[in-house]
Amino acid sequence: MQPTKLLYLEDFTQLESTAQILDISEENGKTVVILDQTIFYPQGGGQPFDMGIITGKSGIFMAEEVRFVEGTVKHIGNFSRGSFTSQETVHCSVESRIRTINSRIHSAGHVIDMAIHALKLNWIPGKGYHFPDGPYVEYSGKVDAQNKETLQKDIERIANEFVQENRETTLVFNGPTRVVMYGDFGIPCGGTHVSNLSEIGKITVRKIKIKSDVIRVSYAVEGV
Repeated sequence: MQPTKLLYLEDFTQLESTAQILDISEENGKTVVILDQTIFYPQGGGQPFDMGIITGKSGIFMAEEVRFVEGTVKHIGNFSRGSFTSQETVHCSVESRIRTINSRIHSAGHVIDMAIHALKLNWIPGKGYHFPDGPYVEYSGKVDAQNKETLQKDIERIANEFVQENRETTLVFNGPTRVVMYGDFGIPCGGTHVSNLSEIGKITVRKIKIKSDVIRVSYAVEGV
């Protein structure tokens, strides 16, 4: 199977596109559709997958889950009508509400990275969890537990200052690596993001948890 071209890497604002059907199969009671290219983001990097609709002359497919497996993107779901034929041209449409929520939460996590960098804390970024049910970012480093509340307020304040600066998001490609730029701050990342940091809304730093040398900063974004 040929690798899927990842259109979202080139333009994460694109919510509609055309594609060709390469394969249709069944896995675990669900239908799996493979396209030659996709705008659907597959779960990864701490960000949940897109959902949406794939429509062709012969059928309508509801993409309920999207996964990346060995270079191929699997669109997993069910047909609400008919089916597709091999090489059929179809129209893809990402559910904009879900994409917007995921992009806001993901971008907010990186704005917290920016705030920590601005505070010169020398924390090393680690795991990120950018799901609506309790997003957080983790770092390796040291922090004085007595200063935790002050630090929490400082990170939140600086993060929201960055949001209010209305920084534009741009992409820079360095070989196979895509760097997401928030103004002059860059992060290697393959996920989807807001076009302008103002779209995130207010960020709240809910808690800082320290366990050994792992620092977890839990956060939330306004309206999610």
